[in-house]
Amino acid sequence: MVQYTRPKGTQDILPEDQPYWEHLIAVVSEIACNYGFERIDVPIFEMTELFTRGLGEATDAVEKEMYAFKDKGGRDIALRPEFTAGVIRAYIENGLQVWPKPVKLYSTGPAFRYEEPQAGRYRQLHQFNAEILGIDSPLADLEVMSLAWDIFEALGLENLSFQINSTGCPQCRPSYVETLQAHYHVHHDVICQDCQRRLVQNPLRLLDCKRDQCQPVIATAPRIIEMLCEGCAEHFAELREYLDALSKPYTLNHRLVRGLDYYTKTVFEVWAEGIGAQAAVCGGGRYDGLVALLGGPPTPAVGFAAGIERVVMVMQDQATEVPSPPYPPIYLAFLGAASRLYAVQLLTDIRQAGLAAQISMGGSLRSQLRHADRRDAKLTIIIGEDELDRGEVTLRNMVSGEQTMVPVARVVSTLKTALQT
Repeated sequence: MVQYTRPKGTQDILPEDQPYWEHLIAVVSEIACNYGFERIDVPIFEMTELFTRGLGEATDAVEKEMYAFKDKGGRDIALRPEFTAGVIRAYIENGLQVWPKPVKLYSTGPAFRYEEPQAGRYRQLHQFNAEILGIDSPLADLEVMSLAWDIFEALGLENLSFQINSTGCPQCRPSYVETLQAHYHVHHDVICQDCQRRLVQNPLRLLDCKRDQCQPVIATAPRIIEMLCEGCAEHFAELREYLDALSKPYTLNHRLVRGLDYYTKTVFEVWAEGIGAQAAVCGGGRYDGLVALLGGPPTPAVGFAAGIERVVMVMQDQATEVPSPPYPPIYLAFLGAASRLYAVQLLTDIRQAGLAAQISMGGSLRSQLRHADRRDAKLTIIIGEDELDRGEVTLRNMVSGEQTMVPVARVVSTLKTALQT
């Protein structure tokens, strides 16, 4: 027999892990709605050009990691490596640009990147993200950062802090890039091969390299914050003023550039204590040129994305308590063929009354009660043929072990009363 296994870079989210996922998504939805965000869902796959144009052909997400292919109609299709490009496409295509500003949207769901799997990182991953479109004020930056913060705080993540930087704009970034490239050309022979390629294709990503041989070059590299134009400098200063006023801890991280071409001005990450060290659980920033790049009107925008797998790992590492799965509180056990038939009919009556219940699939009474206990049942109806001949069933309280006889005509009303006490 062939032993099938899941594809590399994917995972099975087993029942014992589902409470973390369900709790996380519920918290995201609740807090996003409290902030005035509306949910949007976009396709898992799009035209490949949407991502190559929006994210940048030289980015790792496009150049190395994107699942791209031709469909049966010969169209170039890609599984989404992230949400923002698809959300912006939907914003333009569906006329959301005429909505009153700001337009505040959030999403949850899977994304796909062909990269080497590691802790909290998969080839099929899941994200939640948020976008604010139509507002260029640093207040919008603060809003998405505060949303992320409140979500992680509500999930119980500890020692939260922001990492922040500014990547400038099309007016001031080019001169910085030239200065950065000049610095790296001096050290061309000592930097890694990836950085030699980035030096031409994606210079800002030079600052994000993790190779040991490149660290001294990064440490002495020019800092973009010292070369911002007046508008970018004022924008970044105002954001920091808001963070100071709210007493939100942050670190000015000159190496923080993010990995996609569309970022401008503010970039940020949220760090939380977890998995043995400080860990980034969220990243985002401003992308004021993306809507126009993808064919819409000039529209400022800011947002973030967080990997659900990564956040769940931190929650589990910190032993975060989450609600238990909502097992049905009522369990039906039976002995004999006649009792089984009645149990099926009674189960339907109980469910139609709006109560959650499940039925045994057979076995000895002892094994059925053991299964009821494992499924966290509060009340078990035991249906025996002799009792059924008398028009009664047994109601067992699974917590106290107390048993009482209940007429069949009063089973549903008795269950309702018992569950209310």
